[in-house]
Amino acid sequence: MSLSAWWTILLALPVLWLGELLARRVRVLGRFHIPPPVIGGLLVSLLVWAGNVTQLWTGRFETKITARWWTWLVTIEPQWWAAPAQGAHLPFLVMFFTCIGLNASWSLVKQGSLQVVRFLILAGALAVLQNVCGVALAQALGQSPLLGLVCGSVSMTGGHGTALGFAGDLEQAGLAGADVLGMAAATFGLVAGGLLGGPIGGGLIRRFGLKSTAPPHAHLEAGAATPAGILADFRALFQAGKVVWPNLLLLLGCVKLGAWVSGWIQMTGITFPIYMGAMLCGVTARNVLERAGGAWVRTEIIETLAAITLGIFLSMALMSLNLVELARAAGPMLVILSLQAGCMALFAWFVTYRGMGRGFEAAVMAGGHCGFGLGATPNAVANMKALVDKFGPAPRAFLVVPVVGAFLIDFVNALNITVFLNLLKE
Repeated sequence: MSLSAWWTILLALPVLWLGELLARRVRVLGRFHIPPPVIGGLLVSLLVWAGNVTQLWTGRFETKITARWWTWLVTIEPQWWAAPAQGAHLPFLVMFFTCIGLNASWSLVKQGSLQVVRFLILAGALAVLQNVCGVALAQALGQSPLLGLVCGSVSMTGGHGTALGFAGDLEQAGLAGADVLGMAAATFGLVAGGLLGGPIGGGLIRRFGLKSTAPPHAHLEAGAATPAGILADFRALFQAGKVVWPNLLLLLGCVKLGAWVSGWIQMTGITFPIYMGAMLCGVTARNVLERAGGAWVRTEIIETLAAITLGIFLSMALMSLNLVELARAAGPMLVILSLQAGCMALFAWFVTYRGMGRGFEAAVMAGGHCGFGLGATPNAVANMKALVDKFGPAPRAFLVVPVVGAFLIDFVNALNITVFLNLLKE
């Protein structure tokens, strides 16, 4: 039995809320900061898989929708008139990455000055190294190099959102089940990043006898490690009032214009993620408006919209995964991902720490880099918070790492993945 893709839309918010509930109640899930939509979505997909295996029930979720009113926003008109089948979650995926672009404010980047640029260069270098190592090891194991790319910066530096964002492109390039493989790899990375960050940062602090030089009250991390939750996000938008509407209209306008930008680029034959055009439009719009004095663009509102769209997108995508695909590559994936975790630890110790200045703040940033280099920015913040709670405040680290991890690295990594994807197309 096939369940319509509309069911994934209808169930997205309940599944997301279920994931948040489990994240609060099950200690191990909260300890490793597994995202609630990942928890809820995977639980649903596991139930569907178990039913099919045991024959207690059989079924699967359809993932495509042809309704023109749903696909218009992310489809250029010459294609839209033919009513193409598009992923039901695609509008939310594109809106999330557009929010990243809209929050790429140059004024925010300048707050961290040279430290932000330096850390971005290091994070970008790691992302390239992850792809080189992943592809090389996959080929050595007799697997598709695209599997190595999935186990590289797609899921490590990129996390669940980027893994699902590139799944369609990876499948078109020749890797079956890219969405399931990406989710498995990203979940491995979240756990590994949570385990490595504290020991790496703490080890550097002890090894070199480092001390915090910031005043005791200089904490910038309050509340940053714990997501607010979907109900709190909707409540925040409601309380913000009329100011939400121009920000929402700007977001939707960038999404539609971005569909044309992506369409024009794809016509050249270059593999280009569908959300990249909208992301570029978001970056351009935010900085042009800031230069023109457009103070009505509110970072906190865009961040809330990003949290909502990411949660819905991940919930929809994960509950419709076909987990049977995972068994085919489980062994090689474990080898590649274990290597990636080892490379991350060495990179943080020998490169990130030295590259960021060899001081106490650099050691905290190295611990944070383990968090988002293998998982996500909340993991990075959680790693750093554990370190400063024990060793003292590191305010610069809590400015630099989230700025890079929240949006700058996503932009750089998307370009990095696109280059590798075009080189590896089968």
